[in-house]
Amino acid sequence: MGIEFLEVTPERVVGRMPVEGNTQPYGLLHGGASAVLAETLGSVGAAVHAGPERIAVGIELNATHHRSASSGYVTGVATRLHGGRTLATYDIEITDEQGRRVCTARLTCMLRDR
Repeated sequence: MGIEFLEVTPERVVGRMPVEGNTQPYGLLHGGASAVLAETLGSVGAAVHAGPERIAVGIELNATHHRSASSGYVTGVATRLHGGRTLATYDIEITDEQGRRVCTARLTCMLRDR
């Protein structure tokens, strides 16, 4: 997928992913690739929130695809909406290099003991 992390805190995770190599047959960013980026960023945030003695597992992901991207990178910003003892929820906004929103997603992770 080629995801690279630019910022990682429990409150906010930022990462980017190349469009090239993550496209569907028409040369556009695959919606599943956007979902992978969203779940990856939110899961990392939830894992950092949970701490080293716990794990985060995704239990719900939804994504709305607003526009296509056909080149360059897309950047995702996962912002924590809720950080509790057993659940963490993140809002993820994915934009293209012009700052246009490509996808909006929300991820909820269950936090469990190892």
